[in-house]
Formats: sequence, structure tokens, C-alpha cells
Amino acid sequence: MDLALLRTFVTVHRAGSFTRAAALLGLSQPAVTSQIRTLERQLGRPLFLRQARGVTPTTIGDELAHKAAPHLDALVEIAETGLDEASSVRTLHLAGPPEFTAELALPALTELAGEDGQGLALRASFGNAEETLEGLAAGHHDLAISTARPRGALLTATPLCDEEHVLVASPRWEARIASDKLLCEGAPALENFPVVEVHESLPFVARYWAAVFDSRPAASGTVIVPDLRAVLACAINGAGLAVLPRYLCATALECGDVVALLEPPVPPLRTYFLVVRTGTLAMPHIARAHEWLLQVATDWS
Repeated sequence: MDLALLRTFVTVHRAGSFTRAAALLGLSQPAVTSQIRTLERQLGRPLFLRQARGVTPTTIGDELAHKAAPHLDALVEIAETGLDEASSVRTLHLAGPPEFTAELALPALTELAGEDGQGLALRASFGNAEETLEGLAAGHHDLAISTARPRGALLTATPLCDEEHVLVASPRWEARIASDKLLCEGAPALENFPVVEVHESLPFVARYWAAVFDSRPAASGTVIVPDLRAVLACAINGAGLAVLPRYLCATALECGDVVALLEPPVPPLRTYFLVVRTGTLAMPHIARAHEWLLQVATDWS
């Protein structure tokens, strides 16, 4: 069987589209379509079902991808790194949410980047869960950190750690909320207070309210900024209430720059997953980073 046909097939399987696969491979869409049809004729079975948008693999297609993809990835790794000792440094392409990756994952992985030339070279990119998993499936990343567990057999996810969320504000807001006794019974009337969030839909506040108060917050964001580190900075400066991961605001809490407005018996949690393409843990540099992150993450929860 022609390895070029298998490479095209795996790329289409990961991309979910002939068009996206063609862009990734640097081929025309008709060329990709022709190669897939050739492979289907050789196998005597259809590998994809054509949909209005993209393609869906058949059972045979999923089975072939599961068997072939790890070996193709290994061959690509050999081709890219070579076999001589001078190429012993491996590059790990990591993707994940910006704050968690920058504050926890990358500092931990830099410990594997040794000064003796035998360590790990790192390349990182940031994105939301959907973008990160799509990039991993398409082969752009080796390892992904995601708050969503992927479906299907192409990607393998392992729970990494749980992230505790804390309702915080500057001390002056704590005094006002306490004086209004809004936290004594039920959920605070958020419409009376400014809220700092990462999106207009208030994803962190809404998740906190659902977990702690079993309700939905009636509020709109006063400051919306798509980075939790900026949310913390705004909260410290008195812009309003915010829900933040404890790891991100722990220092500010210790210094008194912000205060925790509540300490619920069961705090809201969000789980992070460490995700790889199935079979790629056979590659030593990916396996090493994967094992190391799982080990150090025991101190993050």
C-alpha cells in the first residue's frame, strides 16, 4: 500500500474535510479526492461518508486510522529529526488555554529542557478547547491541554488536574457586599454589582452560580477581557466581582489584593485533560512530557 495514500487518508481523517486536508498537505482538493478514491478502490471499502460539510469516517475508516496513524507519525518523526546523535533534541509542540499553559504547564516543562543538548525543545500555542483539539487532530500539536474530553478513538485523553474556582473582589467590594448582607441567604444580586469576565456570556460566573447557588446570575459584564490574568488585574483595581481559578489568584489572596467572598463547602471545579493522538505516546519525547506533566500536576489541584 502506498504510504502517500495513507498519509493523505490520515490527514483527511484528522481534518474532517477534503478541503482542510488539501491545505494541510499543500495539494489541490481534486488531488486529495483522487487519492482517497484510489485507496478506497484498493481496499474495496468506502472510508468516508460525504456530508454537506466535510466528511465522516466509516467504521473501516476509523479502524484504519487507528492502526495507521501512530506508525505514520513515527515515520514523520524519524524523517524530521534524522538518525544521527546531533539531532537528539526533540521538539514538543504544546497547545492549551493561555493562562493555565503559561502559568503552570510551560514552567513545569522547561525543567525538561536541559542545558546539555539532550533536553526538550518547546513550541507552544494558545487557544480554546475546540481550536486546541482540532489542531491536535490535524497534527499541528503533539500534546494538548483541554477542558473538554474529546470523543472518538483518534485522540486519547487523561485527566490532568482539577481547577478550583473562587469568587473574588477587592476588599472595598467585600465591605459593601457584607453591609448589604447579600451573601447571607442565596445568591448575591449581581445586577447591583459590576462583574469582570472573559466573555459576554459570563462563563465563569455562570458556572459558579450553577454549582454554588443552583441558579443563573442576572447580570451583564462591566469589563470583558479575553484573558483571566487581565480579569485578575481589573478585580485587584476594584473593577468588580470575578470568578477566577485559585492557582491564578492565590498570591493576590495572600497579599490581600483581593478577597474570597465565599468559601463553599464544595467549591466549583473544572477538570483539565492531557490529550494526545492515539498511539503517539510511543514517541519518547511525547511520552516523557506526558508523564512529567501528570506527575507535577498532583501539586496543582
